[in-house]
Amino acid sequence: MTAAKGKTEPQATLRGLDLPDGPSFLIEQRLGVRVAGTDEAGRGAWVGPVVAAAVVLDPAHTPPGINDSKKIPKARRAALYDQIMTHADVGVGQASVEEIDTTNILTASFLAMRRAVAALATPPEHVLVDGNQNPRIGLPTSCIVRGDALSLSIAAASIVAKVTRDRIIAEAAREYPDFGWDRNAGYGTAQHRRALELVGITPLHRKSFSPIRKLMTQES
Repeated sequence: MTAAKGKTEPQATLRGLDLPDGPSFLIEQRLGVRVAGTDEAGRGAWVGPVVAAAVVLDPAHTPPGINDSKKIPKARRAALYDQIMTHADVGVGQASVEEIDTTNILTASFLAMRRAVAALATPPEHVLVDGNQNPRIGLPTSCIVRGDALSLSIAAASIVAKVTRDRIIAEAAREYPDFGWDRNAGYGTAQHRRALELVGITPLHRKSFSPIRKLMTQES
């Protein structure tokens, strides 16, 4: 069962599957072709790029413990990231702060996903996307709600995207230490809010986001 090129196939690949508790290869096996899972990180953050990853796993060399990145401790995520990068075909894509502000975060997230799939060494024949909206990658696509809890490929992509983005933001925190980005990954924590009031907006802030836009209005 495959979707027409560029068309959404919401949840259709799940019909008739007795899915286990936790991500598995069952969806990929049903499709029977080269499948990439894709996911993004940083959509709700106030600062920095949105980062997406696309991962084609090798079933014979898949590290144990892959799951939704939010359910895995930081040290374990880093270890899984290294193993995935070693044994899988991985593509990473970003959309910049400027692209987020020029379009919107959803459009920018889709752009990052398309770039991630394009960065794979070998193009996939089918793409699994976490969520219910099609990023229009130009390949047969299945949108899977809670996909990072159901598909190992999507879960692996969630790990790569999160670790990659966290490292980008932690490096930015060296230049802007007041915001605590190495701990909050650029999200709107109390420390981040206080620093915005005391230090002001940086070039890395997403000026189209409501809290940043509101502060800019107050300062003008």
